[in-house]
Amino acid sequence: MKINHYSFGRIVIDGQTYVKDVILFPERVLSPWWRKEGHLLHAEDLTEVVNEKLRVLIVGTGYNGAMRVPEEVIDCLRSKDISLYVKDTPTAVKLYNEICLEKKVAAALHLTC
Repeated sequence: MKINHYSFGRIVIDGQTYVKDVILFPERVLSPWWRKEGHLLHAEDLTEVVNEKLRVLIVGTGYNGAMRVPEEVIDCLRSKDISLYVKDTPTAVKLYNEICLEKKVAAALHLTC
């Protein structure tokens, strides 16, 4: 899957437009992606990613990077042997498009803020 376009509050993945937060898996898109707290990521918000047994996760923290990723979440993912990249969403989108050509990767993207 490829991200064709991202702008504040809007993302186009393989030609399909989404206006709610997404988790992008190699074969599918989960949208809307709801979190326990809007701008604070919890490990349980990523249960589906962990269950997919992917080794790379890119988290997009929003257009301006407003969503926080606590150290506990980072530690939890590392303990499951998942490499984590935390970037503002514009940077996360670029990184996803580069990495997805080489390996299976998931991206959890907050589209606003």
